[in-house]
Amino acid sequence: MATSWPPLPLDDWRATRETLHRYTQIIGKVQLALTPVVCHFWNVALHLTARGLMTPALRHDGRTLDIELDFLDHQLRFRTSDGRRLDRALRPLAVADFYRETMAALDELGIHVTIDDRPVELRSERIPLSRDRVHDAYDREATGRFFHVLSNAGQALEVFRSRFLGKSSEVGFYWGTFDLAVSRYSGRRAPDPGGGSIEREAFSHEVSEVGFWPGDVVFAEPAFYALHYPAPDGYAMATVRPPSARWFEPSHCFVLPYETCRRDADPAAQILDFCQSTYEAGASLAGWDQEQRHDRTPRISSVR
Repeated sequence: MATSWPPLPLDDWRATRETLHRYTQIIGKVQLALTPVVCHFWNVALHLTARGLMTPALRHDGRTLDIELDFLDHQLRFRTSDGRRLDRALRPLAVADFYRETMAALDELGIHVTIDDRPVELRSERIPLSRDRVHDAYDREATGRFFHVLSNAGQALEVFRSRFLGKSSEVGFYWGTFDLAVSRYSGRRAPDPGGGSIEREAFSHEVSEVGFWPGDVVFAEPAFYALHYPAPDGYAMATVRPPSARWFEPSHCFVLPYETCRRDADPAAQILDFCQSTYEAGASLAGWDQEQRHDRTPRISSVR
């Protein structure tokens, strides 16, 4: 079980987590610059692959490009539709140097793109990415464990997504908040959440979201989370499953600690129970349309 769902205590890899968060922001900002904006900024999400995290196909001047963070061989890979490929080693490297290596590789491939180097949605140390020499850690073993957990979590979230017949996002990795998430929508407009353009677009419509995050300065351990916006009256007091799930007021969401979940005989079933029960609580209290909320009930075995 420990091999299938490895431990991921935040303190063991906090420095690498902070560096990797900023690496993904650089790749994500290239993706943002080369894709049309899709509702709720779905176009910014990186995709899980068998080896790591990857952009979709990006179009530039008649060619196609993709970029992959390979967490098995620990390489940053650039590939273009005209057969060109560049690899750069993922290693302990200051964010500023990773930024320069990434932009230099793109220039070498003839992909000329400008990005805003200001990090977004970070909880601390918002140093411009092109000047950040504070964050330079890269622990290969910890990064590999993180990817293993993401892969397992992604499989469970894909099953949960498949049950819904209404409007739903894909399962994607959002580099702003550094989490893997999937969202369901009622189809109704939501009240303005305030904040900047990211928040206003992300929460423009009623949404029920679940996902996995590895922990941060606000919640200092890995966990699955579930939120509903706008949160209906009584949502925070709703009874959800499994028993280890609880309401976390600072982030206005339910959390299921990963460490508790991974030790269960069937972690995938725990995750699906959490996703389903938190969704049902929010959707019922908010009066979502019953037809829209109809679920399929596919089978899932333990993620191994």
